[in-house]
Amino acid sequence: MTTTDDETDPNLRRLNENMAKIEELSQRLVAAIGKRDPINPSLGGPDPSLWTEAAQSYWQTWMQDPAKMWQHQVSYWGNSVRHYLEAQKMFAQGKLAAPEDPGPVDRRFQNPLWQTHPYFNFIKRQYLTAAEAMRAAVADLDDMDPMEKRRLRYFTDQIADLMAPTNFLGTNPDALERAVETDGASLLKGLENLVADIEANKGELLVRLADEDAFEVGRNIATTPGKVVYRNKMMELIQFTPTTEKVHATPIVIFPPWINKYYILDLKEKNSFIKWVVDQGYTLFVVSWVNPDPAYADVSMDDYIRDGYLEAIEHVKRITGEKQINAVGYCIAGTTLALTLAYLKQQKDRSIKSATFFTALTDFGDQGEFTPFLQDDFYHGIGDEVKEHGILRSVIMARTFSFLRSNDLIYTPAIKSYMMGEAPPAFDLLYWNGDGANLPACMVMQYLDDLCRENTFVGEGMEILGTRVHVKDVSVPVISIACETDHIAAWRSVYAGLQQFGSKDRTFILSESGHIAGIVNPPSKVKYGHYTNDDLTLDQDAWQAGADFHEGSWWPRWEAWIKPRSGKQVPARMPGDADHPVLEDAPGSYVKVKAADAA
Repeated sequence: MTTTDDETDPNLRRLNENMAKIEELSQRLVAAIGKRDPINPSLGGPDPSLWTEAAQSYWQTWMQDPAKMWQHQVSYWGNSVRHYLEAQKMFAQGKLAAPEDPGPVDRRFQNPLWQTHPYFNFIKRQYLTAAEAMRAAVADLDDMDPMEKRRLRYFTDQIADLMAPTNFLGTNPDALERAVETDGASLLKGLENLVADIEANKGELLVRLADEDAFEVGRNIATTPGKVVYRNKMMELIQFTPTTEKVHATPIVIFPPWINKYYILDLKEKNSFIKWVVDQGYTLFVVSWVNPDPAYADVSMDDYIRDGYLEAIEHVKRITGEKQINAVGYCIAGTTLALTLAYLKQQKDRSIKSATFFTALTDFGDQGEFTPFLQDDFYHGIGDEVKEHGILRSVIMARTFSFLRSNDLIYTPAIKSYMMGEAPPAFDLLYWNGDGANLPACMVMQYLDDLCRENTFVGEGMEILGTRVHVKDVSVPVISIACETDHIAAWRSVYAGLQQFGSKDRTFILSESGHIAGIVNPPSKVKYGHYTNDDLTLDQDAWQAGADFHEGSWWPRWEAWIKPRSGKQVPARMPGDADHPVLEDAPGSYVKVKAADAA
């Protein structure tokens, strides 16, 4: 009597059992993809004319300067052959090892096998050589429109990142080692993760960045005590419960971006800006925006200003009995706060005493890393998308933002989840990042047309509620915080906009880190520092060169700035009043609506 190999080898048996489960998962995968509501193809890549123009430019450069083009080719060929000969030499010596020069270090290639194993080392070096050759070829194109060349460089980088050997199972030593260690269970778990992500996103592949079961809004995230004291179709107004016996008379109102949820400023207690402000002795209100569904298709920037900003300001004044408030605007909500300030100036309304801006653009002359997505092909694609759905779906924005940092937000998480079979981390900030919001169709196109593409606020002026407003109309005391490595609101553009304000009292702070981490930077962590320079007449380079660096968070510096603009001490105010009864506990209802459910 004989036995088969899998009956005598338990490891092989487990491997076969795991592989058998793949069929069931494959059926689920096909079913999930079948439910996909495809995104407009024009949002998946540039118009083919970009590649045609690149090919024509490459040919022109070849004809006009063949020596330069041959130099590129010879360099690429030479490096490729040299790597091959070095590998062959090691084999001829009977050594299963990489050459003495293993090539450059790249953080994607952290496994020691990339440096020591001849197979993986050869693949890595060939890839890096090819990627560099692609980038060099684009850099040396002469006969091409500068804007189109900038886009070509971006999409070339995307292609290079996509083709990294780490993204493929057969050339990823980490994934292969894990598969062997787990008898294939890691691959099975990875497929389960892939299917679950596609099912959760209605057929679209969007990698989960955080464990969604680890957090619940109002339970262990967004937990600063407060009450919803007003609600309309656009927002809920939350007043937070004081933690001090006395507070400054002038209340603070935070307008968060409506692309995401307000609780980026109220994650966990230890990194909550909202809790920290309350603990410093301020009456604090926050606007929690509605998550729009297709019924909001005709909602414009005017609606956000009238039913969001102006309504919030009016009700905060009534609740507190104060004539003025201090306002804070983050990202797109900061841009819109500037529009609101300019409008109020035209109306001779002095309801806002001071304004704080977090990573807020007002001058869109330099579109930064969003340049590839603001040209005609993507612009028309967005127009078609919102015309069909009435909203710009959150999944599209999430995908776009992710591709700005594709290695960090797409490929590395995908490798860990789908190849390694790892569960996403329980990380509050990444959980928030995945809890996005939709945008109304009218508002999206108005934002793209008037601000991103035409830059009217610093040009001829932008029409708001029937009034043409200009950046120079902003005249209240302002403080602007930008972030050094921000890829969404580049600090140089933020600074350029601030310089054009009509305010005599202007302060600029440059925080280390990026769009989120540079703002959510509590003093207790002593993690990221910040720069200050009082001379705002300087250009960006001169301002940065002459700036003083300060260790730690900018929060205390901001509090020192706003404190003298916040009035005398008064008894702490409990949320609401007779005309504003408590509607429900914070964080309210609007913040809990998921984008997919609203769509």
